[in-house]
Amino acid sequence: MDRLAAFRMGTPSPALRDIIELLKPVTWFPPIWAFMCGVVSSGVAVADRWPFLIAGVLLTGPLVCGTSQAVNDWFDRHVDAINEPKRPIPSGRIAGRWGLWIAIAGAALSLLVASATGPWVLAATCLGLVCAWGYSAPPFRFKASGIWGPAVVALTYEGLTWFTGASVMAGALPATHTLIILALYSFGAHGIMTLNDFKAVEGDRATGLRSLPVLLGVGPAARLACRVMVAPQVVVVALLASWDHWLASGIVAALLIGQAVLMRRLLGDPLARTPWYNATGTTLYVLGMLASAFGLGGVAEL
Repeated sequence: MDRLAAFRMGTPSPALRDIIELLKPVTWFPPIWAFMCGVVSSGVAVADRWPFLIAGVLLTGPLVCGTSQAVNDWFDRHVDAINEPKRPIPSGRIAGRWGLWIAIAGAALSLLVASATGPWVLAATCLGLVCAWGYSAPPFRFKASGIWGPAVVALTYEGLTWFTGASVMAGALPATHTLIILALYSFGAHGIMTLNDFKAVEGDRATGLRSLPVLLGVGPAARLACRVMVAPQVVVVALLASWDHWLASGIVAALLIGQAVLMRRLLGDPLARTPWYNATGTTLYVLGMLASAFGLGGVAEL
C-alpha cells in the first residue's frame, strides 16, 4: 500500500455536516449583529451596497468567526477529548490534521473576500484573524488570561465587526463618532465575556486557565463584570446626548436601567443566574448597541 493510500485510509475527508458543526453556526449571531450595527451606523442606504453587505456578513459570520471556532477546537482537541469527546475533532469525525487544514483554509478565504471589499475591511479582517489564532494557539494563547482572553473576544466580536459593517457600507474609514461608540461597546463586552467564563470555573481551575472567576472568586468577578458593562454605557448615553441624538440616548439609558435591575438579581447567585442574565441583560446590552447605531446613522432622529 503506498503512502498516499495509507494517508487517505487513515484520515478520510470529513463530512460536510461535521465541518459545519466544527464552525459552530450558533456563534455567528453576535458578530453578525455587531456588523449590522455598523451597517446602520454608517447611514448609507443598503440598496446601494448589496454585494459588499453580503460579503461582510460572510466575513463576520462563517468565515472569520467560523475560522476562530475551528482554530479553538484544533488547539483544544486534547482537552476536549476528556471534557467533550463528542465534538468533531476528538470524536474522530474530523480526523488527522483536517481540523488544522480547515482553519487555515478559512483564514485564507477570509483574506480573499476581505481584499475584495476594501483596505479598511481587509485591515480589520487581518487583525481579527490574528486575534482568532492568538486566542487559542501557542505561544500567545490569550484564552489562558482572564484579562486578555475576554478582551480579545470582545474586540473581535463587537468592535471589529461593527467597524467592518460601517466600512463596508461607507467604503472608507468610519466616522469618528462611530469609532468612539464601537470602542466603548467593545470595552463593555469584556464584562459579558467574563460572565461566560462562569460556566467553566472548575474546569478552568483544574486546567490552569486564569479566568477572572478563578483569580478573583465568583462574587468579585461578577461585580467587576457588571461595572465593566455599565461604565461605558453611561458614557455612550452622555455622548449621544451631547451629539443631539436625544432619542437614541434615552433608549440606551432606559435599557441600561433595565440591565441594572437585572444585575441586582444576578449578583445574588452569579453561578446559577448567569445563563438567565445572558438571555435577558445581555439582550438589553446589544439592543442598546443597535439603538446607538440608529442614532449615529441618523435614523433614530427621523
